Amino acid sequence: MSDPLQQHLLDALASAPPAPLCVAFSGGADSTAMLHALAQLPLARQRGLRAVHVDHGLHADSAAWAEHGQRVCAALQLPCDVLPVQVDLQQGTGIEAAARHARHAALEAQLRRDEWLVFGHHRDDQAETVLLKLLRGAGPEGLGGMRVLRPFGCGQLWRPLLTQSRAQLRAYIQAHRLPYIEDPSNTDTRLARNHLRHEILPRLIRHWPQAVDSILHSAALSHDAADALQTQWLPALETLHDPATGSLQVAGWLALAPALRGPLLDHWLHARGLTAPSSAQRRQIEHQCHARAGQQPCIRWPGVELHIWKGCLWASAPQPGLASAWEASWLGLPLTLPDGGVLSLSKRGARLPRPLSVRLRRGGEHIKPTGDRHTRELRDLFQQAMIPPWRRPAYPLLFDGDTLVAVADRWASDAGHALFRVADAEPRWRPRD
Repeated sequence: MSDPLQQHLLDALASAPPAPLCVAFSGGADSTAMLHALAQLPLARQRGLRAVHVDHGLHADSAAWAEHGQRVCAALQLPCDVLPVQVDLQQGTGIEAAARHARHAALEAQLRRDEWLVFGHHRDDQAETVLLKLLRGAGPEGLGGMRVLRPFGCGQLWRPLLTQSRAQLRAYIQAHRLPYIEDPSNTDTRLARNHLRHEILPRLIRHWPQAVDSILHSAALSHDAADALQTQWLPALETLHDPATGSLQVAGWLALAPALRGPLLDHWLHARGLTAPSSAQRRQIEHQCHARAGQQPCIRWPGVELHIWKGCLWASAPQPGLASAWEASWLGLPLTLPDGGVLSLSKRGARLPRPLSVRLRRGGEHIKPTGDRHTRELRDLFQQAMIPPWRRPAYPLLFDGDTLVAVADRWASDAGHALFRVADAEPRWRPRD
């Protein structure tokens, strides 16, 4: 095969498992070159080659870009799904991170089981990523940059072009006269990556012509170091992590060497769909782990709340403020709660003999659980059950008139159980997180 890009992708495919392929197709030069080159390979088509285009809705021409992507795919006789997303600009993470979060969430939801999502990131992107991670104080994993292959949703994320340069991809575009989209935001040097690309890296290369090669060499060494460290912190994670609660034991975590402590924490957070803390936030976590008994420290960063309670770390997305005055009538159909959780009955189509009132905590509630000789304050039940304080306000309380008969699917009184027996079903609560 005479074309070097097509040959590179053919070699990469030949050495990879026969997984279905889905290209993340922005319509820009890099993804256009990659999609076109893959489309020329019978081996890629045999693997169900398809494309997805994410419409961020951030630019006036975004709908036109989506149409362009569909036209390109139609010309290549490839299916293309357009995924409109809503970018949350109120996260406090900046527009780049917010758009990436929305994009990855949409792509993860779209990916089919065991499918490989193919990104067009190249060696220049990798150098930029490593420099950005360096400036943010990353450890070996971050300084290793993007991995060629990593788990993603129900499949894998594959970057087969990390050894190819931007110039090589542009040469392919020119040789095949391929139309592509020029997103004007790519020249906005107020954005961190663009500033590195257009202002910093060109200056580095003028002084050190081999700068990109050196950066990528260091990145490879960093990944080797990260892999070696993983063999030590991964067994520790199995000991420190409680699968039932999702929490992480503080004392054992602090006892680890710093080189193991950081990647273990990041991995634990990423497994929960959360972002890792900055170096300053990590230091704050370690400091707050020594807080006096009775205190309940909470360290926050965009998209994450990390609590320290009962000798453990607990992490989740920020909990929305809940109106204690909220109330709803419920006969058993799935009920969406104010925080996004859902209350339902265990048997589909089941109905209660009469409607119950669903409320949130207002204070002073009590219930006599079945099998208990005493009426208990709800506060005491929560404490005895080791339910974290920040989760308690979201528990749906089921009232028959003014009498509390059930607390989510956790406790019920004799009267509550009698109602559920008539319905031949039990309450089921699916919390927001």
